[in-house]
Amino acid sequence: MSNRELITAAQCALNPRAVGDRLFGDVGAALVIDRGNRYLGVCIDSGSGTGFCAEHRAIAAMVTAGEYRIRAIVAVWRDQAGRLYVLPPCGRCREFIRRVDPGNLDTQVILGETGSRTLGELLPAHDWPEPLNEQTGAGYVTSDAAPGAGGRRTTCRG
Repeated sequence: MSNRELITAAQCALNPRAVGDRLFGDVGAALVIDRGNRYLGVCIDSGSGTGFCAEHRAIAAMVTAGEYRIRAIVAVWRDQAGRLYVLPPCGRCREFIRRVDPGNLDTQVILGETGSRTLGELLPAHDWPEPLNEQTGAGYVTSDAAPGAGGRRTTCRG
């Protein structure tokens, strides 16, 4: 599936509706898995923080179908003048995509008709960090902890 085809699918999911001062369905998302199955979603904006992004809804549909690995994903929004925009996933969505399946770091995030990046490129600091070398750390001294304290103790220097 080309970027344009996935963008069109996300565009078809758009279904904006105002409810009070909130918008429902004004961002649409589409994703495709390796077997070609496609899943769609729209956002739900809520003032209480219980809403969700369009990518979350598309991923929920995918997981409901027993799928976890995303080949490509895109989200779109149309402004009041009718212009269509491709939206990069927010930080929460990037982390959510990563957590669904470790292989999703290779997911192509569509950023336009010809542009995309892997999730790993958009979320580069995704590995658990290595421990600091306590022997070279400046500003603190590490020593054996008091008996029963279980481990080492760090004393900070002012």
